[in-house]
Amino acid sequence: MADPRGFLKLGREGTTYRDVAERLGDYACVVQDENPEKVKAQASRCMDCGIPFCNSGCPLGNIIPDWNDLVYRDKWEDALVRLHSTNNFPEFTGMVCPAPCEQACVLGINQDPVTIKSIEFEIITKGFDEGWVKPCLPERRTGRSVAVVGSGPAGLSAAQQLTRAGHTVTLFEKNDRVGGLLRYGIPDFKMEKWLIDRRVEQLQAEGVIFQTGVHVGVDYTTADLRKNFDAVLLTVGSETPRDLPVEGRDLDGVHFAMEFLPQQNRRVAGDTVPDEGAILATDKHVVILGGGDTGSDCIGTSHRQGATSVTSIELLPQPPVGRHESEPWPSSKKYYFNVSSSHEEGGDRLYALQTTKLEGEGGRLKALHAVEVAFERDELNRPMMPPKEVAGSEIEIPADLLLLAMGFVHPTHEGLVSELGLDLDPRGNVKADLAGANSFATSEPGVFAAGDCRRGQSLVVWAQWEGREAARQVDSYLQGASRLQSRNEFV
Repeated sequence: MADPRGFLKLGREGTTYRDVAERLGDYACVVQDENPEKVKAQASRCMDCGIPFCNSGCPLGNIIPDWNDLVYRDKWEDALVRLHSTNNFPEFTGMVCPAPCEQACVLGINQDPVTIKSIEFEIITKGFDEGWVKPCLPERRTGRSVAVVGSGPAGLSAAQQLTRAGHTVTLFEKNDRVGGLLRYGIPDFKMEKWLIDRRVEQLQAEGVIFQTGVHVGVDYTTADLRKNFDAVLLTVGSETPRDLPVEGRDLDGVHFAMEFLPQQNRRVAGDTVPDEGAILATDKHVVILGGGDTGSDCIGTSHRQGATSVTSIELLPQPPVGRHESEPWPSSKKYYFNVSSSHEEGGDRLYALQTTKLEGEGGRLKALHAVEVAFERDELNRPMMPPKEVAGSEIEIPADLLLLAMGFVHPTHEGLVSELGLDLDPRGNVKADLAGANSFATSEPGVFAAGDCRRGQSLVVWAQWEGREAARQVDSYLQGASRLQSRNEFV
């Protein structure tokens, strides 16, 4: 397995970022190009561990030890075949996945884990550079048609799997460009959009029909959807944001993060965003509520737009560095102190604060008022809700722009979901699996759901897994059985 003593010879050399002063002047990717020799050396750290927990740590089940070994042996094309066998778009996960596989790496018990994510990205980069990534056409067409609604990572993965199985796939996207949150949620400095464009070209060559600017349920009726397609797969995401029900919420200058981020992505793409309705951080005191990936994206974007100050606020107390005792190896870490590339660029991070009201002047936001909160702990030392206010701890923070990045509660119900009459789960997500575990079948025959609209807001890697697995179920529904496997034979 690679070099059996590699992990004893070499330490971890992780992702290299461009200098902060340089990258704050543009929206180009913050990650520097890797030296393939460095990547090969890092692959040698993969141990012959016997039971590779990284495989199960990855939702896609990536066969990580195999392609680490192949990279070390300079067999890059073989490594690409292994990688594509479970992952349709490793450049997406290689850029923006938080790498639960690395959290499960056996070496990570007492050392820094293998740099799985950067090795993955280098494999697919070399694959495109060498011309190894090509359209894969089915041997025959089945004569059956599938509509996939939503072109995020779940929709793209499902569309590719289904067209390779021989079905005629039409992918509907309400926006003007394909990609969902990959396109209009994740900033270019984290993932440049040509990565999506070249995959769209591949999918078109494989037979996927893209219908952009078509809002199903508005521009295209659900009746036509059911009449014109043999099966429908919803991958519409979870787009209803969590709101902030406090005094002053209606002041000018208070916006959801997903009102702010897409505008900048459009500017980078060369589109004109009208001055009326434009949301900019330039020369403003920016406050961001929410400490997840979306909040981090708002931090980086605000810095690049020239904010006067950037303050990030989280309700929970500051998490520990490394593993919390409630999340022992090899479980995925959710409660830990994360420092993203955007956090490294500056700003203040405040914890255990609860917003009490927003203050304005002349109808515009002027300040945020908050109070410190304390949490009781459970038997695993996790903070328990609800928090209790700390008397006398009120603070006021200057704020000209408040960005709400507190997550999403469920998919949009109005239009498509309600018109199809789909059952919902207690959280408001589309209720699926009605025909058995991981069947992805909704309450309407022939209609399936996958991705965030089914499981709730989650990671890109989970969305791709959902798309692949849902494609198998749709294929079985249409054909009686499916040739699609968890590990992809169509590579």
